[in-house]
Amino acid sequence: MEHHNPGYPNNGMVRRLDAVRRLARLQKVSWNDLALTVGPILLITLLAICAAYWFVRPAPPDTITIISGPDGSTFRATAEKYRKILARNGVKLKILPSDGSLDNLRKLSNPSLHHIDVGFVQGGLVQDASQEKLFSLGSVFHEPVAIFYRSDKPVTLLSEFAGRTLAIGPEGSGTRVLSLTLLKANGIEPGGKTNLLPLGGGDAAQALLDHKVDAAFLMGDSATPPVMRRLLWTPGIRLYSFSQADGYTRRYGYLNKLQVPMGAFDFGKNVPPQDMYLVAPTVELLARKNLHPALSDLLIEAAREVHGKATLMQKAGEFPSPQEREYPISPDARRYYTSGKSFLYRNLPFWLASLVDRTLVVFVPIVVLLIPGLKMVPALYNWRVTSRIYRWYGLLIALERSAMEQPDIEERKNLMKRLDDIEGSVDRMKIPVSFANQFYVLREHIGFVRERLKANAEEGKSAPG
Repeated sequence: MEHHNPGYPNNGMVRRLDAVRRLARLQKVSWNDLALTVGPILLITLLAICAAYWFVRPAPPDTITIISGPDGSTFRATAEKYRKILARNGVKLKILPSDGSLDNLRKLSNPSLHHIDVGFVQGGLVQDASQEKLFSLGSVFHEPVAIFYRSDKPVTLLSEFAGRTLAIGPEGSGTRVLSLTLLKANGIEPGGKTNLLPLGGGDAAQALLDHKVDAAFLMGDSATPPVMRRLLWTPGIRLYSFSQADGYTRRYGYLNKLQVPMGAFDFGKNVPPQDMYLVAPTVELLARKNLHPALSDLLIEAAREVHGKATLMQKAGEFPSPQEREYPISPDARRYYTSGKSFLYRNLPFWLASLVDRTLVVFVPIVVLLIPGLKMVPALYNWRVTSRIYRWYGLLIALERSAMEQPDIEERKNLMKRLDDIEGSVDRMKIPVSFANQFYVLREHIGFVRERLKANAEEGKSAPG
């Protein structure tokens, strides 16, 4: 009879306890394998969402800044019209005054010193550095240079103004730049006999009315239509007609020839008494390259509402125009001119379209990556658990082969110890209940290899010495 201390379990109880421990290793789900299966899929999806947010622009700001021109100028009046239109969509347009087109271009080109998003710039002022930083949203209107002068008879050539006093626009204005260009082409330059004064807008007009200057060069970046109309109807003051307009437009590609038909200002008084010709650059709406696409659409939409109608100087629908001149058209503007606003912004309020647009950025990676990835989870989960079971078979096969090579006593002990280590590691495995059959088959195979080792040991003992 087998005796044992009642305070300690016998060998049979130990075996039963081992079995219980092994059964305790079985669980409904292997959370570790599930985490290692689902984790990479979730991580890849999260990285895709982050990448989408990185490459897709954030929500459009509710405030943008435009640089226009001096108070009272055509540029400033146009910016005020834009402000009312953008306000309908909940976007505030902050208007900054300036000295004119050249000042606008300088400030737009220097983002480190000036927080400006868009601005009006006339043609002919291009600077190499600015071309790398700015995009055009399109040409928005003609800006003719109007030269008013005092004379008893019409002046036919600009060279006839040599030796007189001329108001050519203030520093920083496009008026001054274009005036100097036109005068230089006629042999008139600063420092010569002609007195060139930095007066523009209302100051230049008043100087002409007060006989302080002989001619005034006026353009929309420094003057207003009322100022020009006042000069047009003042006796003794004439509007210069560019008889050589075709020549100027050929030499300076950014200039356009505009015709003012006879009687266009007043049919009854036949003003002007004959066809007149003006030269005019177009004004472009320039933007920094980080302008949000949705705001680009809003600005072009505002430009169409403000500038799309027929006037004395343009046909209906002529502006805004996507023709590339001195600055490349932005990709967002080109897309708008080609196909209009996107579906969301065309059918939803601006704020709601912006919200939905950004939300879709999250759903695309989910649909493309997460949903297909989650469908693969069961197969990947089964593969992970099964691979943890099957990897022990390679070690068992190696042990069985070593046992069949007739090892000596010491080698057999080492083989048996290795088998015990394998069995101990297998017993410590946490296996889902659904894989219990494979787990017990593995343990049977371990027992099979153990019997083979014992059989080989018995054969070694009975073999003749």
